[in-house]
Amino acid sequence: MTARHAVDGLADNPAAPPGVLLRLLALEDRWIVQRLSWRTTLPTEVAEAMLAHPDRRVRTALAESWTVDPDVRAGLLHGPASDALAVAVGPHPYRIKAEPLPDWAYERLLNHERGMVRYETVNASTVPPHVLVPLAVHDDPLFRLAACRRVWHELSEAVRVLLLEDVDPEVRTAASLHVMHEDEERTAELVEALAGEWRLGDVVEWGRLGRPLAERLAANGTWLERLARNPTFPADLATGLARHEDPAVRLAVSSRPELSEEQRAAIDWQVGPEDRLGLLRWVWDARGDTELLRRCATSAHTWLRRSAAMCAELPDDCVDLLAGDPDFGVRLLLAENHPSAPAELLLDLYLHGLHRAVAMLTSRPQFPTHGLAVRFADAAAPEARTLIVRDPGATPEIVERLSRDPEARVRKTAARDPRLPVPRLVELLDDPDVGAAAASNPALPVAEMTSLLDRAGIPG
Repeated sequence: MTARHAVDGLADNPAAPPGVLLRLLALEDRWIVQRLSWRTTLPTEVAEAMLAHPDRRVRTALAESWTVDPDVRAGLLHGPASDALAVAVGPHPYRIKAEPLPDWAYERLLNHERGMVRYETVNASTVPPHVLVPLAVHDDPLFRLAACRRVWHELSEAVRVLLLEDVDPEVRTAASLHVMHEDEERTAELVEALAGEWRLGDVVEWGRLGRPLAERLAANGTWLERLARNPTFPADLATGLARHEDPAVRLAVSSRPELSEEQRAAIDWQVGPEDRLGLLRWVWDARGDTELLRRCATSAHTWLRRSAAMCAELPDDCVDLLAGDPDFGVRLLLAENHPSAPAELLLDLYLHGLHRAVAMLTSRPQFPTHGLAVRFADAAAPEARTLIVRDPGATPEIVERLSRDPEARVRKTAARDPRLPVPRLVELLDDPDVGAAAASNPALPVAEMTSLLDRAGIPG
């Protein structure tokens, strides 16, 4: 057996020394390069090798890493000019905030000769506010537009006024979108300026509507669902849509803030367990109002309860109430967003929920750990057996037992656990299903790492 199936895991092993990682890098395997760039710690020798690597794909992987030191990513600007675009785009991790580059790097990128580099720089999610704020008065409208969109609330009142009257129509529009919720005139201007654009839907839903404009939009009939969600849409006009043939329009009307529970119940609305609903803006804006959140949490309307579940300010008694809600969406949103969501709720959703989001619940700080080894030692479901390694009380004997489980995913969790006895860990390297997981285990001796590379025929 060549053991080639297992060497990928060494790229993830936090205990792998630079010599092992450099041998992996020499393979120029795209997947291994990606895993190296995702390491939480990248030895200096390996980072320098990636910085100076002749293959642009290797350098790009480093530029896209959210775990590597930002100074290392910025170091790519000292190399080939073509790397600047990769540095400008930077990392885009899911639900993780990547660290910004050093200021000198942004200065160089913002003054780059290529317009695409400048564009990607000002629109990168990692750019800090103190870099963007001065750009609000820059000569380049591209920079003013980015500052307007990204750091509007960081700007002075005088600068905001300038942007609202900017000579560039895109800049003016972006500025107006920030104030339309309190300005009927700006909202009316945006409706005309954005006619036929997708952004018109945002204006219809969140802009402040005067009665004449509201009546005209209602008569047009194009954006009725979003129009009905606008709290400034006159209540009597919304009532006229309560029996609309479109169920989405009726649902929007039923979620309005001024309605009583009786009035909501009189509308024929429906929410299915798999229906995706956005957070009701009026609930979010008033999330500091405990009594309002309590009314939403105790409402018979699913959308109100889902919105309340997303608010961290929800009082504890309502948390307990929604943890037992009959709607799966309410329970999942509570588990994902509330710091006091019960541990048993997270566990139940993880074990029985069908939505892909339940797999991420194990990363929540309140997900249970203690006692899982005893609780799930003989569990029939492999999902439950994989949780045993999360128990700090799980013994090496229990972990070894898991490493012999008939389910490969259970064996993988055991193979990654440092409590697994080394002899069994070395055996697992030859298991084609879990060998890579075993190679990622920090308890694997360096001598075994080197031997694995040798057996796989990877040059020193």
